[in-house]
Order: sequence, then C-alpha cells, then structure tokens
Amino acid sequence: MTVLGPADPAGLGAVDAHEHLFLRSPALPGDDFGAVDAMTAEVETVQAAGIGAIVDLTPVGLGRSVTGLASVSRATGVHIVAATGYHRDAHYPSGHWVYREPAQVLEEVLVTDLTSGIDERDWQGPRPSPSSHRAGIVKLGASYQRLSPAERVRLSAGASAARRTGAPVAVHCEIGTMGPELLDLLAADGVPAGRVLLAHLDRNPDAGLHAELAARGAYLLYDTVGRIKYRPDSVLLDLVERMVAAGFGDRLLLGTDVGRRSQLRAYGGGPGMAVLGETFVPRLRSVVGTEAVDAILRTNAAAALTWTD
Repeated sequence: MTVLGPADPAGLGAVDAHEHLFLRSPALPGDDFGAVDAMTAEVETVQAAGIGAIVDLTPVGLGRSVTGLASVSRATGVHIVAATGYHRDAHYPSGHWVYREPAQVLEEVLVTDLTSGIDERDWQGPRPSPSSHRAGIVKLGASYQRLSPAERVRLSAGASAARRTGAPVAVHCEIGTMGPELLDLLAADGVPAGRVLLAHLDRNPDAGLHAELAARGAYLLYDTVGRIKYRPDSVLLDLVERMVAAGFGDRLLLGTDVGRRSQLRAYGGGPGMAVLGETFVPRLRSVVGTEAVDAILRTNAAAALTWTD
C-alpha cells in the first residue's frame, strides 16, 4: 500500500526500507524538515541512484505530511509507503495525547490511517481531517534496553491494528537492542515474527544474535548506511556477507534512515538519502554478488511490505 494506492509488489523496484521525508520531533530540536520542493529534490537523487521505492517510517505526531508524500511521489515517480504508529517516549513531550488516550483509541487512530486515510493534520486535532492516502506499515518504538509502560501500551495498540488489517510492523530498536523481547511481545499480541521488521540492528552488529532473530522469521533492517559516526560501512558489508553466508540473506533489508535536516543534501547536509544506491549497493555487489543484492532490495522488500489477508 503506497500513498498513491495499492501497487504491484513486483513493480516497486529496489526499495530503500527506512527513510523520513517529513519530520518534526522534540527529540531532534533544530533538525526538522518539511518542504515539498526540498524533499522532491532529495528523492530525485535517490531515484537517479537506482531506487524505485521508499518506505517513510515517520509515525503519528512527528510532522507527517501525507499530502506532501503524495506530491513527492507524483513528481518523482518513486513509490512511497507511509507509516502510521507511535514512536518511543523520547519523541513525545510530557502531556502529549499519546500518553493519556486509552489503548482502544490509540488502536483506532492507526486502523483509520491504514484503512481510510491518514489525517492531513497528523492527528493534531481537534478533529481529524482524513485524506485519501493510506498508510502501508505500522511503525512502533522501544527505548534503549527497555520498553516503558507507555511504550508497551502503544506497542500493543500497534500490534492490534496490524493484526486487524494485515499490515506489516516495523519496530525502532534503540541502538540495536530489545530485538528478542520485542518479537516475544508482538507474538503475544498476535503478530508473528515473519511480519516484523526490526530497525537499527546494524547499530549492534552481532551476527550471532542476528542469526537467531532471522531464524525466528523476522526481517533485519540494516538502516544506517553511510552513517560513519556509528561505524564504517565496511563493518556493515562484513555483517551482510556473514548473514548471506549463513543462509539468512532472505531476511535482510536496507535503508539509510536519514532523519535529520543536517543529513539531507537538499538542506546542505550529508550523507543524503542517495548514499544507499550510489555507494553502498555497488560495494555490496562486489562482496555478495548481484543476485543476493537484488534479493535484498527487491524480493525481500516486496514480501515484507505486502499485506496479509
């Protein structure tokens, strides 16, 4: 499900499985971005680098602009999958409605985004203004090494919405932690591991742990490509090579998660979203081969994003 409607999974092309095209968060002061022209220019560089689809994992209340996403998709021809869901506590200030509303209301917000259309004002009220553009994935979040009580409520609400609709679930794993625990909790809420994308696992490049998570059926979203402050890309290349050699190449997804204004070329920053296709993919092909890379970018992504009945 893209912002312009249902799309043939086989027609998505290569998929960047984690980006943010519009974002505003109290956790990232001064790093927000939301200009359609700027994001159109950024996405044009992504398309020129060989990417045909982008998954925007910006959840509820963090500056989503579904009409902006639709405009960028129309202007560039790149498929864009929008998210609904809730992030970890750090992204919501004290007193925000996500802390006070009951789980049933939190769930219905997500179901509405998935089945009817995302609120053009991103659920900032007082009354929703539904668009015709639907979300295609549920994004949830956990804190570092823990899940707060409020995050647990939101995780359960997101799981219920995914179970009701058949949408996949992506979970922010802070610095690559909480993977096993999150799979356990989601399974208890009716979402099997095969419907879950665990984001940021490359922040904790533990191949043994990753093999265990992949063996359970989860998708491992390696989404800090080009983020040298975390580790050189050579470490990620080695990790992918080890996972492919171990037989888990069908569980891998890639992205860059450029979630700050200062990281976007359109705003004079870097590395930019296009780094995945421009530099990392060619390097990865030289390590694991074209067939394995195409499976990661195309086959895996199409399977992960396809809704279940």
